[in-house]
Amino acid sequence: MKKLIVLASFVAVVTGCTQKTGELIGVQDREKWFQPDPFGTLYIPMGSYHMGPSDEEVTMAHTAKSKMVSVQAFYIDDSEISNNEYRQFVYWVRDSIARKLLAYGSQEEDYSMTQEDFLAEWPVYIGDNNLQEKYITWDTKIKWDSDDEDYRTDLQPLYLPEGERFYNRKEIDTRKLNYEYYRIDIRLAASKQNRFIPNKSPDIQDANHDYKKADYINGVHLNDGQNGSPGTPSGQVIDPAKDPKTLGSYNVNDQVSVGQGNYVPRERKGVDRSVFIIKDVINVYPDTLAWVHDFTYSFNEPMTNMYFWHPAYDDYPVVGVTWKQARAFCIWRSNLLNNYLIGTGQTIVNDFRLPTESEWEYAARGGNDLSPYPWGGPYIRNARGCFLGNFKPMRGSYIDDGGFHSVYIYSYNPNDYGLYCMAGNVAEWTSNAFDESAYDFDHDLNPDYVYEAQEKDANVLKRKVIRGGSWKDVGYYLQTSTRTYEYQDTAKCYIGFRNVMTYLGRAKGDEI
Repeated sequence: MKKLIVLASFVAVVTGCTQKTGELIGVQDREKWFQPDPFGTLYIPMGSYHMGPSDEEVTMAHTAKSKMVSVQAFYIDDSEISNNEYRQFVYWVRDSIARKLLAYGSQEEDYSMTQEDFLAEWPVYIGDNNLQEKYITWDTKIKWDSDDEDYRTDLQPLYLPEGERFYNRKEIDTRKLNYEYYRIDIRLAASKQNRFIPNKSPDIQDANHDYKKADYINGVHLNDGQNGSPGTPSGQVIDPAKDPKTLGSYNVNDQVSVGQGNYVPRERKGVDRSVFIIKDVINVYPDTLAWVHDFTYSFNEPMTNMYFWHPAYDDYPVVGVTWKQARAFCIWRSNLLNNYLIGTGQTIVNDFRLPTESEWEYAARGGNDLSPYPWGGPYIRNARGCFLGNFKPMRGSYIDDGGFHSVYIYSYNPNDYGLYCMAGNVAEWTSNAFDESAYDFDHDLNPDYVYEAQEKDANVLKRKVIRGGSWKDVGYYLQTSTRTYEYQDTAKCYIGFRNVMTYLGRAKGDEI
């Protein structure tokens, strides 16, 4: 009898603990989550620092001033993106186009595709010499040297036409390597005036006039084919009338006075969020000719011919990449990681992106708030007289620092955060637009001045901040506070980039 009483008491206690108590205890089926460190990146803790010149700025520069700012924790690549890392992006685009050609056949004319969506609802059957049916999936290995005539015919549009071949070499037509991607303009969507489109008349019968084409919102083109649509060359703006986007709606209870104390319900139109999803198509292949067109009367043809694709330069920083190409790489890299996490049942993380200039400078300083250089001291040489970065020293003696042009991405000593080549080697794109007075109106919390320049905009609005100096720059540009710019649609043989990812949470160790 006593055993039965004890057992009944135990069951009652267990049952009582598992039943709903009526108390606010939160959702209980969520596992504890920890931020994984992305491969090749370093964690930079949150902090505040004096952004801007630590010493008197060069005469009449007027582009920066000392300002206390705070930056949240983030990850940043420990080196510049290398040729081999960027080549993974190029090969991914190439292979996805090849798979689409194999799926649709050589009649397919649209080589600028939504690669992430392609094959989502396939498999597609193809044949081979043995008449065996096989699936095309993301894991399908492309048989570039296949003997199957139909196979070769399907892939033929990806190669240079015979009239453009050099010594009849069969080479990929890099003009076909277009990446179609999407991004959400959150700043545009956050504007309250874009949340609803109010009726011009309180008359309920006039409610439907709010349906209109969203050609412009706040002066920004939306879904008008800018920078290309499928089959449209990059940078070409097509007629918005041929690519209409209508504002969707949803009902919002509202009452409008019609006089004499009488009110009638009115339907306001909420903006369909699809108008804030911007589509772009960008050619991903670097401008290898930058080595020639950046310098007049200088012999750089070997770099044009070999730098991006030859194994000797695999671990050199990628150059010849425009700001938009760098942004497209960030989006592709984010999808690459998050699609893997989703496929393995894990939780996604923040997107990779270009660093803001405040994040870049904070990381470059390596925790040394007032140091003009990443290595912590006021000099460009160490105690033994060796230069500490790859730049243009000694009035043009390029080789005195051990380099000639760009060098291996892990050259020279890292700063106190462990980051390599934050000064010299190649300058780096940031996400920010360039304005000489930006420090006067930037916020002091995660400063971030952005402007989405359109093709029709003046060139002055297309300037993007670059930081760090390069192998062809003098020592002034190696300073952590020096800011300059380049135009977003230009590619230079001395500009590369690295990625950052905002840390999920306040700081490491909070989860323990």
